[in-house]
Amino acid sequence: MCAAPTSQTAAEDPIALFESWLAEARRSEPAEAEAVCLATATPEGRPSARMVLLKGVDARGFVFYTNLESRKGSELAANPRAALCFHWKSLERSVRVEGPVERVSDAEADAYFASRPRPSRIGAWASAQSRPLEGRWALEKRVAEYALRFGLGEIPRPPFWSGFRVLPERIEFWRGMPFRLHERRVFHRDAAGEGWREEMLYP
Repeated sequence: MCAAPTSQTAAEDPIALFESWLAEARRSEPAEAEAVCLATATPEGRPSARMVLLKGVDARGFVFYTNLESRKGSELAANPRAALCFHWKSLERSVRVEGPVERVSDAEADAYFASRPRPSRIGAWASAQSRPLEGRWALEKRVAEYALRFGLGEIPRPPFWSGFRVLPERIEFWRGMPFRLHERRVFHRDAAGEGWREEMLYP
């Protein structure tokens, strides 16, 4: 067991800690352990939240992909900050991440898009995400049109589809404890962006 961290102690690597928690969640969660609530806001501060899937994490940050013309894509373009909240009920754990966002490179987006199942790639072209839909038939019609358009050939990444990386400035690890005396460990990235400072919070 490590000593109780304070704001003065040297912090361990929160990305490595997150990866270890995620690995445990993949073994215990009945569904998608990578599911995460993404919160964005308009420039006026009006918040919105929805579930997305984490598709990558490393020292640079946390990556997800989306239609850039969706509500979240539009909000992130206008106000490039976000918060993530993972909740693993089976483990009584959650992780909160906050920070600015950046677009992933075209090479990263191309590589991930190419790895998706073919129906998902067609669906990316067919879905005008977040915009009004007349009925399910309209979506199915667009899927059929794009399936015919691409046939058996390659399906390129749509120009309106890419990914975002949340660059963590603050990461909080929450662990359920008896009598609601939960454990909360918070990591703050230092001003130089080269290390982390750790502290504990009252539950």
